[in-house]
Amino acid sequence: MPDSPRARRCGAVGRVRASALLVPLVSLVLLGLAAGCGGSSGPVTLTVLASSSLTEVFGEMGAAYRQSHPGVRLEPEFGGSAEMADKLSEHDPGDVLATADTVSLNQADPYLDGHRRAIAATGLTIAVGPGNPRRIQGLEDLERRGLRVVAGAPSVPIGRYTRQAFAKAGVPLRTTAEEISSRAVLDRIRVGDADAGVVYITDLRSAGIAVTSVPIPANENVTATYSAAAVKDGAHRDEADEFVSWLVTPEAQRLFNKYGFTTPVGPQ
Repeated sequence: MPDSPRARRCGAVGRVRASALLVPLVSLVLLGLAAGCGGSSGPVTLTVLASSSLTEVFGEMGAAYRQSHPGVRLEPEFGGSAEMADKLSEHDPGDVLATADTVSLNQADPYLDGHRRAIAATGLTIAVGPGNPRRIQGLEDLERRGLRVVAGAPSVPIGRYTRQAFAKAGVPLRTTAEEISSRAVLDRIRVGDADAGVVYITDLRSAGIAVTSVPIPANENVTATYSAAAVKDGAHRDEADEFVSWLVTPEAQRLFNKYGFTTPVGPQ
């Protein structure tokens, strides 16, 4: 049949109609694929609720993580581990929880993914005033009368670790004040409100020359292990899981080591 002008016009109209129908169909398919892959239309911000002892290292990790994950930005919020865990029970928004011990992580268990990681470790030391004016040599010296000793409360990680160390040394713990975190203990000594207190070795950096360290022997010391998990109902579950897994990679562990932390022993 000859290719008449009318046939050509009808064919063109048909092609236009087919194209018009195809565009929304393609769009729907692409949207479906993006949703199925957990895609996001823009950058993702992960809220990381973390122990205050991780302040400096997590600050640098934010930049390092974004280099390898350009679409993800970290927004850390720091405080005592128990305080951060409690935020989840108050339905405070968060994507990742990182605490200074597993007990604090367990407190938030109903709100967390079951996949947890041991991400870093550190030890304990006695923090005293500059130059050690009270001539403290070890845990047994903290029994002295008139000495102002501050310790973590028994309900927080540094408090639990401190009591374990005193038990290993066979020395009773007598305090004049208790605090919610190692950083808070350190601050008391730094400003002169206390003569001595047990803190994480890695926290001493933040005090600079305002505090002196008295080592605790290995047979009396304990290992503080930091753990992290993704929040079960967080807004960015996949990205949170990926970040928690990244924390045990060689790249992340190099950053932890830079700030004095050691790689935890055992399953990670």
